[in-house]
Amino acid sequence: MRETANQFVEAGWDVTVVTIARESWERDSGVDPTLLEQVDPRIEVVELPLAREDLETDIRRYDEARALNPNGWVAALRRRQTKPFPEPNFGEWRGDLEQAVLGVHRQRPVDLLLASCVPYVNLAAAWKLWEEERVPYAVDFRDGWSIDVIEGIEAFGRASEEGRWEQRVLERALALWVVNDPIAEHYRTRYPDIADRVHVVRNGYDSESTPDRVRTADPGSGLVFGYLGTVNFPAQHLEAVLNAWKAAREREPLLANARFEVRGHIGSGADRGTNRHAEILRQAEADGVRFGGPAAKAEVATVYAGWDALVLILIGGRYVTSGKVYEYMATGLPIVSAHAVDHDASNVLRGHPLWTGPVGIDEDALTGSFVKAAHMAVETVAGTHAEAMAHADQFTREALMTVAVRSLVERFEADRETGADLETGEAPGPEPGEAAAPAPGAADPKPRAEKSTVAGGSAP
Repeated sequence: MRETANQFVEAGWDVTVVTIARESWERDSGVDPTLLEQVDPRIEVVELPLAREDLETDIRRYDEARALNPNGWVAALRRRQTKPFPEPNFGEWRGDLEQAVLGVHRQRPVDLLLASCVPYVNLAAAWKLWEEERVPYAVDFRDGWSIDVIEGIEAFGRASEEGRWEQRVLERALALWVVNDPIAEHYRTRYPDIADRVHVVRNGYDSESTPDRVRTADPGSGLVFGYLGTVNFPAQHLEAVLNAWKAAREREPLLANARFEVRGHIGSGADRGTNRHAEILRQAEADGVRFGGPAAKAEVATVYAGWDALVLILIGGRYVTSGKVYEYMATGLPIVSAHAVDHDASNVLRGHPLWTGPVGIDEDALTGSFVKAAHMAVETVAGTHAEAMAHADQFTREALMTVAVRSLVERFEADRETGADLETGEAPGPEPGEAAAPAPGAADPKPRAEKSTVAGGSAP
């Protein structure tokens, strides 16, 4: 999202980002201030005083109902939240988001809105600005709403309230961005009328997040394997990986004194850093496992530079890619895959010369992958490392988002030129009480404001 906003600025647009307050992000999942340093200073950021009530950990702020019956209070909160919009935790934000984008538009007319989800209540803000001011919009779903990307099944039916909201908003959208081909196929099949507006916009990686060169592996001082990313997979998944790691250290002399470093956020809200995953990692310290906590974006390249091989632990299957896979490839290091065989990350990694291959979550097979990666780390020549890094060049985030933004701008300008209405395919007539728009090529009755775009919802 940061790169999206930056690329709109590079394309000559004025950009306003509507998001929630920084302390609200901190309460939810933590923040990385170094990312803000990479936001183009020409971007205006509007922070809304919205926060998730259920993540409040100060019991002095609890009312009597919550203190006496916390489970009942949460159940009542969920019912209340989904009345304005069918999304737990965020549905009540609808009115504030709608008024925020309307306020931005009234201060300076908006030409295009990009709704970045999650949360999906951002769609309501896009719809409101369209409904009241006829501001065109696009939707950046990433993983999609009507598909459960973890289980690989439909998340809700088309007749449900969520289904009606999704169809209504997507039918009018200039474009729908999703993160991989399987999700794109889901939406093209579900809504064939918008198939040509569904675009795969992969996550990619930031080139400054990768080391300049691969360090020389030294088995004598101990090879270092690493995982960098959010620890959001099941505890049993983590246990399987660590069991395989322990077995590999016992089997392979190259791994006898090796270390496995885990970096990233564990859990969210009140559970951050104090859940079952943290216990499992502590118990594995005798096997050379170390948890180093989150790494700021500015430190990522340095973190990778201290490792000899990477462990890619992912949830889900064919509908999940993960943004981390691109960054892992660009390091030029051996990669151990600890995810389902039928995973979209496997499609991205195919052809990478230092990938141990997809073996699922089978402990014996993962043990073999750790052993294979150890040999790759020690025996691979510089040319193969360079080949591995080159494999990732096509996935730099700047390159991917430049193409995506250019495509969206071209669609926006083409529709503006013709005055085509997305629903009817015809030039729209005036709304009741509204003067007719000038014909294409006619002079505007008043000077049009410079282009501006509102990225709804998430922080850059």
